[in-house]
Amino acid sequence: MRLVQFIAENGKRRVGVVDGNAIAPLAGVETVRELAGIAIRGDMTMIEAAECRLDEAREDYDAIIESGRLLCPVDHPDPAHLLVTGTGLTHLGSASARANMHQAASKAADETDSMKMFRMGLEGGKPSSGEKGVQPEWFYKGDGSVIAAPGDDIPSPSFALDGSEEPEIAGVYVNDPDGTPVRIGFVIGNEFSDHVMERQNYLYLAHSKLRACAIGPELLLGELPGHVEGISRVYREGEVLWEKAFVSGEENMSHSIDNLEYHHFKYDLFRRPGDIHLHFFGTATLSFADGVQTRDGDEFEIESELFGRPVRNRISIQSEEPVIVRVI
Repeated sequence: MRLVQFIAENGKRRVGVVDGNAIAPLAGVETVRELAGIAIRGDMTMIEAAECRLDEAREDYDAIIESGRLLCPVDHPDPAHLLVTGTGLTHLGSASARANMHQAASKAADETDSMKMFRMGLEGGKPSSGEKGVQPEWFYKGDGSVIAAPGDDIPSPSFALDGSEEPEIAGVYVNDPDGTPVRIGFVIGNEFSDHVMERQNYLYLAHSKLRACAIGPELLLGELPGHVEGISRVYREGEVLWEKAFVSGEENMSHSIDNLEYHHFKYDLFRRPGDIHLHFFGTATLSFADGVQTRDGDEFEIESELFGRPVRNRISIQSEEPVIVRVI
C-alpha cells in the first residue's frame, strides 16, 4: 500500500491510498503524521489504520498533480521537528565511486578512508539478531524545510561547487509519546549533494550534505523487499543527458537496515517524542561519478516501480545573498 498527501478541491488537506490512477481518500485524516498517531495509539500497523478509514470516493491522481495540489508524503507543522539525515558507503559498489573521488588526497595510503569504512561495513554491518554491528558513516542534511515538494525546484546555493543527484531509499519514522522510534514506511528520494566540495577534502563531507533534497510523492507501507530496482536520469533541455539503473534493498547493501536504524536512534537527541525522521540509506549510483556536471535548469528523475510515481525536480541555482552577522 502507498499513501499520498494532497490538497482537496475544497482546500482541505487529505491523505489517500494510491489506487492505480486514482486516489482513495481516508475519512477523518488530514496528515500522515495524524494517521501514524492513530496507528501507534491503537497498536495497529499503518496499513490497518488506513484500511479502516478508506472512503468510497475517488480523486483523479493526474488532476491533483496538474493543479499543483500534491504534497510531500510526510511533513510536520513545525519543520524544526522533522530531521533529515542519512548514511553513506552502505551499498555494494558504493566505495569505488567514493574512493575515486578521494584517491588524489590519499596517494600515500594503501587505501582511502572511504574504502576502509566500506570494508568495515562488509565485515560487520549485518550483525546477527540481538548483536550490535559496526556504525556507518552518518550525516545531517537539515530539517523539514530542506525537502522540496513534488515537482518543485531543488535549490542549490550560490556558493555550491556542484549539485547532483543521489537516488536513495529513505526510512520515515515518527517517535511515539515515550520517545520510541516507529518506522511508518519508506520513500524513494534524491539525496542531493555537492560532490565537488566533498572531493576537495573528505572533511568537507558535512558541508557537502547541507543541501536540499527531494522525496517521491508516495509513502510505501510495510516491509521493504530485499532487492529494489530503479532508474535515475538527468535531463537537459528536455533530452536525456544521463541514465543509469540502480539497485537497493538489503541484498545490495553492506549494512542491514536494522543496523542503520540502531546507530541513528541510539542518540537520545533523536528519540524526542513527536519528532519525525527522514533517514536516507545510501546509494551506489550517481551521475557525478560518470563525469556529469549539472547546470541550472537540469531536471532529475528517479523512479522505481515499487514506489509508484517518480521523483522529478529541477535544479535551481540561487542568487548570492550577503551573510551579515550582527554584533549587539
